[in-house]
Amino acid sequence: MCQYSAERGEATDWHMIHLGSLALSGAGMLFIEATAVEPDGRITPADLGLWDDVTENALRPVMAAIRKYSKIPVTMQLAHAGRKASSHAPWDGGQLISVADGGWMTHAPSAVPHKPEETPPLALDTTSLLRVKEAFAASARRAARLGIDGLELHCAHGYLLHQFLSPLSNQRTDEYGGSRENRMRYPLEIFDAVRAAFPDDKPVGVRVSATDWVEGGWDIEDTIAFAGELKKRGVDWVDVSSGGVSPLQKISLEPGYQVPFAKAVKEATGVTTVAVGLITEPKHAEEIIESGQADYVAIARGVLYDARWPWHAAAELGASVQAPPQYWRSQPREQKHLFGDITIGQR
Repeated sequence: MCQYSAERGEATDWHMIHLGSLALSGAGMLFIEATAVEPDGRITPADLGLWDDVTENALRPVMAAIRKYSKIPVTMQLAHAGRKASSHAPWDGGQLISVADGGWMTHAPSAVPHKPEETPPLALDTTSLLRVKEAFAASARRAARLGIDGLELHCAHGYLLHQFLSPLSNQRTDEYGGSRENRMRYPLEIFDAVRAAFPDDKPVGVRVSATDWVEGGWDIEDTIAFAGELKKRGVDWVDVSSGGVSPLQKISLEPGYQVPFAKAVKEATGVTTVAVGLITEPKHAEEIIESGQADYVAIARGVLYDARWPWHAAAELGASVQAPPQYWRSQPREQKHLFGDITIGQR
C-alpha cells in the first residue's frame, strides 16, 4: 500500500524500516507500493518514484538490506496516477492540490476531471502518450537493475491506465477511445513495453479494477476481455480489485467482496488470478485458494496492522514459514514446527 513517505520520489528511512519489516513477515511475496514512472504521475508529492538515477539509487540500499536478511521475492507496482495525481496524502484530506497551492497540472486520456469541481486534466497528445510509454519501459529497466523479481502494472483504482479503460473517463475519438478494443489499446501497449523492457525470466502481472461500480462504466465482462488479451501477451497474473475511477461508485463492502470477480476472470480465461479485498482471516484466505476461486490471496491492510500476519496464519493452519534465525526462539511451544525443522542450542 502507498506510504506517502518519499522525498522527491526518493525512498527514505521509512521505506527501509517498512519494507524491511515486511520482508521478514513470512509472506510468499512482497509488493513494493505503487511507484510512479514520472514525477507528474505521482498521486501525491510524497509518492515513491523510479524515474531517474537518483530515485533508483535511493532504493538500492533498501533492496540490499532485504536481500541480506530475507529470501522473499520482491515485486514492484509501476503506476501513473493520471488525473488523480497532484493530491494531498489521505491523512491531509486526499483532495486535489491546485497549481497555485504547489500542485501540478495532471494528464489523462481526456480533459474530464475526476470530480466536477476540479480543474480538468490535460488530454494526452501523441507526444505525451509516447513519453509516458517510454517512462514505464524505463522504470521497468531500472527495476531490473535493482534486482526486483517481478513487476505489476497498475491498471486499477482510477489511475491513468484504468482511465483509458473506462468509458467514464475516456472520451477520446482517436484509436485510443470509443470502442472497448480502442480503450484497451493503450494499456496493452504499455504492458507490451514493460514486458519487453523486463527480463524474460521474471514475471509481469497486472492489477485491474474489475468494475467501476457505476452504471455505464467498466464492468466484469470488460475485465474478462482485457484479461484475455493480456493472456495472449503472456501476463503472469491478474490481480483483481475494483473501483476508484468515479466518486459516484456504490460499493457494498464485506469480507471477500471482490473475490467473485477474481473467480470470474479465472474461470473465463484460465489466467492466474490474485484475490484481494477485506480478506483478514487466515481460514477465509485458505478457503479461497482451496475452493479454486483464485490462485493467490494478497493481504494489504491486514499486514499493515499485523506485520507477522503470515506467521499467525501458518500457526492457525498448521503450516510453516521462513523466518530469520534471530527470531526462531519466538515460536510458541505448541507451534514448534512453525519455522520448519530447526535446532536451537542454549548454553
